[in-house]
Amino acid sequence: MAYITISRQNFYHNLNQITLKTGSKEKIAIVLKDNAYGHGLKLIATLASEYGIKHAVVRDYTEAKEVKEFFESVVVLAGESRVDEVCSFAINSIEQLSGIEKGCRIELKVDTGMHRNGVALSELDEALDIITEKGLNLVGVMTHFKSADELGSDYFWQKKYFGLVKQSVKARGFESVRFHSHNSAAILRTRSFDDDMVRVGIAAYGYDELPEGFDRTDLKPVLRLYAKKVATRVLKAGQRVGYGGSYTAPRDMVVSTYNIGYGDGWLRASDKAAYRTSEGLEVLGRVSMDLISFESEKESLCIMDDAQKAAQHFGTISYEITTALSSDIPRELIE
Repeated sequence: MAYITISRQNFYHNLNQITLKTGSKEKIAIVLKDNAYGHGLKLIATLASEYGIKHAVVRDYTEAKEVKEFFESVVVLAGESRVDEVCSFAINSIEQLSGIEKGCRIELKVDTGMHRNGVALSELDEALDIITEKGLNLVGVMTHFKSADELGSDYFWQKKYFGLVKQSVKARGFESVRFHSHNSAAILRTRSFDDDMVRVGIAAYGYDELPEGFDRTDLKPVLRLYAKKVATRVLKAGQRVGYGGSYTAPRDMVVSTYNIGYGDGWLRASDKAAYRTSEGLEVLGRVSMDLISFESEKESLCIMDDAQKAAQHFGTISYEITTALSSDIPRELIE
């Protein structure tokens, strides 16, 4: 079967870079949603905990139950809330507050401009009233930047609005509330971090998605994808490979199939532009559900060691490349 390696050294290097931005690793919340962006939920949770990360962010309570033993707090972004000593639950609308149990730990999300989730700025006072009346435990107040990874003014005016939110919450007498707005793009670009916590996802896994014009942060990809050889044959000049015979051998060549395909989450793409591995090997013909062909006799090949470069080839982003990888592919920790 194909396999994935996870580099402890690179992961910790990236967390060190984020710590330089925040001033303390205790302000980092590692985002572990969707199988830790494809890197392995429990494996990354373990590594983060060993590094000293005390907070995590997950998609739902199912993920939370897998990792909450490793952290002091876990933010659950979606799904039903419940009373839990470790987990706090994101409130994405004012209507959601009506069905929450007394004593539940919550993170109130405020919509400062992304217009996806969160209570409107005009609803903030009403939301705080309900939280007080229902006896809910307001652990945090959060927002999300819609274009922190773009040049322009959006980031700055959202940050200004969130500053007003902070003032309003504090003026209402809520104490021991943590404020967090920064994602990976925001923390990589910022020169004045003033939140209590940062939700770090893709940057922790080695990718700086900011465009030209921003200062670069030295990050290192954590994940490498490998496939093992299934079969080898000599292809005669003029013979074709795979479905549709879209690749024709220009000469006699040794071709092997390897056990990775779109069934494992590797993109099928098109016949027009062949993907090349980091060592320059070109995919021959179409990617099958479980197999891929290369001119090689090696027992195993590194299919991908930099999701950002792979994403550029496929016309997507590094997030999609890594999260698409099947959770059934074994993840191996390397030092």
